[in-house]
Amino acid sequence: MAVKPISSKLKPSNLFLIFLFLTLFLLKASFLPKTHWNAVYRLHDEHPGWWYNVVAQEVKWRKIKVGLVNMEEGLGQHAGELDGLAEILTINFDRVNENLRWKDFFPTWIDEDEKWGKPSCPEIPMPRFEDYGELDLIVARVPCGGGGERKGGVRDVFRLQVNLIVANMLVRSRWASHEEDDPTVYAVFIGSCGPMWEIFPCDDLLWHEGDYWVYRPDLRRLQQKVLMPVGSCQLASLYAKPGQEVWKSHALSMLNNTLQELREAYVTVLHSSEDYVCGAIALAQSILRTNSTKDLVLLADSSISTKSLQGLQAAGWKVKTIKRIRSPHAKKNAYNEWNYSKLRVWELTEYDKVIFIDSDLIVLKNMDRFFAYPQLSAVGNNKVLFNSGIMLVEPSKCTFETLMEKRNEIVSYNGGDQGFLNEMFPWWHRWPSKLNHLKIFEQHHIPKDLYAIHYLGMKPWRCYMDYDCNWDISTHRLFANDDAHRRWWQVYMAMPRRLKPHCGLKEAWDKRMRMWRGRAREANLSDGHWKIKVKDLRKNHLWS
Repeated sequence: MAVKPISSKLKPSNLFLIFLFLTLFLLKASFLPKTHWNAVYRLHDEHPGWWYNVVAQEVKWRKIKVGLVNMEEGLGQHAGELDGLAEILTINFDRVNENLRWKDFFPTWIDEDEKWGKPSCPEIPMPRFEDYGELDLIVARVPCGGGGERKGGVRDVFRLQVNLIVANMLVRSRWASHEEDDPTVYAVFIGSCGPMWEIFPCDDLLWHEGDYWVYRPDLRRLQQKVLMPVGSCQLASLYAKPGQEVWKSHALSMLNNTLQELREAYVTVLHSSEDYVCGAIALAQSILRTNSTKDLVLLADSSISTKSLQGLQAAGWKVKTIKRIRSPHAKKNAYNEWNYSKLRVWELTEYDKVIFIDSDLIVLKNMDRFFAYPQLSAVGNNKVLFNSGIMLVEPSKCTFETLMEKRNEIVSYNGGDQGFLNEMFPWWHRWPSKLNHLKIFEQHHIPKDLYAIHYLGMKPWRCYMDYDCNWDISTHRLFANDDAHRRWWQVYMAMPRRLKPHCGLKEAWDKRMRMWRGRAREANLSDGHWKIKVKDLRKNHLWS
């Protein structure tokens, strides 16, 4: 019997079945655990666990020394399989006091000037590091916090303890090594949430699948973090102290050598309108007056005109064009609707570190030494939060991508960037408040030795030069300060003449101030600022 040829035409019903099969296959594949690779590995079936294969290939299958943290059951079924491949040690430590809360480590206020004594932090118990010597790998089970896996709770004290133990073990293993070059050490974290990315950034992630995360930490960066206090309960410090452990003194010495080679810049962002162009020009001029040696970088969106960009460049900024980012939880047309544009600073990967500064600040004192601190360093705001007006950031492509991925999921307490960044970086390092002094002065005077003033309320360039217009507004009087106002205008007066036109007075601003002065006169406010004769020459050339 002759074989009938197979028809080249498929029936519609067959096409439908094939399409349905492919759709179901792709749908199933999309729900499978995703594997993250920073390097390509060929896994060997004769060795236990994919995570171990990743590390083993990194160390060329030599026998390694492994420390276990928070692994009550050890490595379980893999323990026997690792026999001969690794020496396994259990890292013993006392669990942190269960009554301690995040706010105990991140208080609203500390006695920075030590008037009533030196600030201290609650104890987070650590292992006896000298009992373990040099380790190649730390394997740790990390809790998510908040009562269990996948329930949130990023501000969890036990989670912080486990991460700090791993970080300290890795750094001390480095200094226990007798190799001339930096030894490479690894960390494996087990748990659905992974480690705290403030301590173990995504740049160091080698491999991730399901609940397993393999890291090859950058030890120079990690050592900066273990030199920090455990929370904002103390000021961050990078200076050696009498009686300090030998490894810390050595680490500080090596750190100082590294810092001299880093690429660093001050950065600000302008978006959505030109209202802060004058502020950014004054900011650049104030930084230059302190003899800073760092680059000045300004990120600007399409709302900034060519004329303004030329003025900003003349003021000292290197201008880069960006596309603004909407704050997903802000109300339409709210003041902070596009404040997530600040996230673009993480894209400046040509720099190792940047200090972001809002453009409504001026710098009074050289701040270059603060580049020595790690991400995320900032001044406290309130409760457990930091103020994002000045902060140290370490640019990173994967950090930026993670922030963008999380921006819809994480709800900001104020709808803006500050609330979002505090949720993403709950473990931060406290700078002295003099570095970002908010213009709220109870006695209406400026404290001594300020590094920068953050102008809250009506901005100086939107007031008359003669006095702080916040005095005339009942809801803004707490922001009124003639001393701070005068400081800003001193920067303006010292500007090159070609920059001053960018700080002109708009008709709408002038009209608003005349209205406020009238109301203050009617109320006969006791401060009497409404009596001051306005001599600001900008009134003669109002902008439309």
